[in-house]
Amino acid sequence: MQLRCIRPYLNFKTASTIATSIVHSMLDYCNSLYYNLPKSQTNRLQVIQNSLARAVVKAPKFCHVTPILKALHWLKINERIEYKLLSLTYKTLATAQPSYLHSLISVQPPRATRSSSVVTLSLPPASSSLKITNRSFRYASPHLWNQLPVSFRQPCTKHPADDVTLSNSPSTYSPLSPSITHSLFHSRLKTHLFHKSFPP
Repeated sequence: MQLRCIRPYLNFKTASTIATSIVHSMLDYCNSLYYNLPKSQTNRLQVIQNSLARAVVKAPKFCHVTPILKALHWLKINERIEYKLLSLTYKTLATAQPSYLHSLISVQPPRATRSSSVVTLSLPPASSSLKITNRSFRYASPHLWNQLPVSFRQPCTKHPADDVTLSNSPSTYSPLSPSITHSLFHSRLKTHLFHKSFPP
């Protein structure tokens, strides 16, 4: 790991910034495609992240890494993958963009009154026995989204037909409550997945 070689010449902030950029540019790049991969394969990515974390804090090679990752506020690889998929799902629900992802998901009609329901995505029928189908966005998105706490999936209490300034076209209507802003959703999501990465 090249970072470990130059670490003695860097302060903590610089080393942390470099390591974080490596994580974002290499480990997070297109990582939604890694969903449901065998653990033996995602563990390879986790090993890289662990090495970076140890280098940042100048820890020995084989020391316990969980406290280090927790102190750096880094999500583990599996949760980073879920973060990317759930972020894409939120963006798709909120903006109906990108259209090629929007066409792959559908909101399940509420079973109760609009105020007491939550935004739930319909699960696609199992059309194939191939495990690779369970890794696609079409399958992963509703599976992960529907497992989120209710606070993440609050519905919009207003139908587009109630507001003349909005189009009746479903493609322009966000089913999510406008109070769940982009920044609030991602802040809550990271906290939620952080507790999943590092349970009490």
